[in-house]
Amino acid sequence: MSQPSVISRRVATTAAVSLALVAGLAACAGPQDNGGDGGGSDASAKPRKGGTLTVLNSTPQEDFDPGRLYTSGGGNVPSLVFRTLTTRNRENGEAGAEVVPDLATDLGTPSKDATVWTYTLKDGLKYEDGSAITSADIKYGIERSFAPELSGGAPYLRDWLIGGADYQGPYKDKKGLASIEVPDEKTIVFHLNKPEGEFPYLATQTQTTPVPKAKDTGTKYEEHPVSSGPYKVVSNENDGERLVLERNPHWSAKTDEERKAYPDKIDVRSGLDSAVINQRLSASQGVDAAAVTTDTNLGPAELAKVSGDKKLAARVGTGHFGYTNYIAFNPKVKPFDDPKVRQAIAYAVDRSSVVNAAGGSSLAEPATTYLPNQKSFGYKDYDHFPAGETGNAAKAKELLKEAGHPNGLKITLTHSNDKDFETSPEIATALQAALKKAGITVELKGLEHNDYADTIHSATKEPGFFLAHWGADWPSGGPFLAPIFDGRQIVKGGANFNTGFLDDPSVNKEIDAINKLTDLDAAAERWGALDQKIGEQALTVPLFHPVYKRLVGQDVKNVVISDWTGVLDVSQIAVK
Repeated sequence: MSQPSVISRRVATTAAVSLALVAGLAACAGPQDNGGDGGGSDASAKPRKGGTLTVLNSTPQEDFDPGRLYTSGGGNVPSLVFRTLTTRNRENGEAGAEVVPDLATDLGTPSKDATVWTYTLKDGLKYEDGSAITSADIKYGIERSFAPELSGGAPYLRDWLIGGADYQGPYKDKKGLASIEVPDEKTIVFHLNKPEGEFPYLATQTQTTPVPKAKDTGTKYEEHPVSSGPYKVVSNENDGERLVLERNPHWSAKTDEERKAYPDKIDVRSGLDSAVINQRLSASQGVDAAAVTTDTNLGPAELAKVSGDKKLAARVGTGHFGYTNYIAFNPKVKPFDDPKVRQAIAYAVDRSSVVNAAGGSSLAEPATTYLPNQKSFGYKDYDHFPAGETGNAAKAKELLKEAGHPNGLKITLTHSNDKDFETSPEIATALQAALKKAGITVELKGLEHNDYADTIHSATKEPGFFLAHWGADWPSGGPFLAPIFDGRQIVKGGANFNTGFLDDPSVNKEIDAINKLTDLDAAAERWGALDQKIGEQALTVPLFHPVYKRLVGQDVKNVVISDWTGVLDVSQIAVK
């Protein structure tokens, strides 16, 4: 879903979060791929406080209200203003995929069946005006996110909290949600309608940001939300196109181990063309020397140019986000109702040509598993239909013959016309050429962005064979596998993401069993095993995982890129 500026399970609609997360969207600055200091000749100097960090983005930071944002880990720019019960670990690579406490003292205390979660707030938490942050403020912040006029945030709390499905927010129902209790100013208790061992991940969403009821201005709150983080909003122009942040004098590093908050000021400028952003970062003139981007990647041509310049190459950060590009099948449409046809296509795929079409091996890694190849997801290395690097046409023909198609097939591949190097014509053309070697004639059907999204997410209009992608709301197998393969999540009258219409009782049962686990490592192991089991049905053909390459200005230091977001963390950046 995304070069994630926002990490969302709708990353498919966000510029990869968003090439988003969703939204959203691991690690390096400088020649190493595991983090470190990016920047100019004095990059090895320790980062210091002071200066102004400029953020150059293509997509405006719209709806800068914690209730309306769809983020994971607290978001990137939003996380500078909004603190949450828990957050992502602000470290490079794999370590950055861990969830850690933020406003809370720990990751929460679950009941035996993980249907009740209790959190205690840290001492000394304050807003930008010096007033104390209380558990009632967090309860109110969550409740207002249910108001229809503040829609847009993640749906999990509505799905998980008892009574959440019918609640319309505090503007209409002043009694609030009984499933959120605040027995005192530092304690908040959540009552869920089913076991959810991954609640600590959900608690990273900006909906758990405290909002003082007396300062709530409804839909205008985004213009000056009350800060609980290291920076406060001093200006918000054109619905997030220009955001200026300055220090919150009442934020204390003693209560916040995650955010470094080095710059005195952060100037976010959006609505810029991606080519212009990369050109400005490359030149690093004036304020651009202390600039970064949180949503714009280097494309293949730009990367080739940068790679030939050692000084520029030393300013490229490399990131990995939990995200998979794949072929999807609708088994209700012939001939894809036959598993052997789906398997034949899986064998025929030439992943080398697909990776090249996606920008080359620097920007894409071949995938044979649906889950991303990261530990936090529970990744298990499997390949049920080994095609090698260039496809196994002979095996594909053999399966087609067994399926009653000795003379091959004629099928249609639906793709997007967006030039996103993911579901775009380049990828479709590469697949068309590979399948032709196996006797499969592929007609390409390109759709414009909105039509494409509406078609592939419609249970009634979904084509039989199309390109798709998915990104995680948090680094776990749960938000990756459940929306796509849980039969109870098939939606017939709205946006449907279970593209294979899989409704396997054993799969559904295992999803429920894993959701009860509060041991996240144990859960990851089970998600990986479930991925391997589902993969045998060839309802998807994984193609590649994207790699994010981003430039930073020459004066930027302390670049940290985690496997949670795949992009640099602005809360760690220094410019002096």
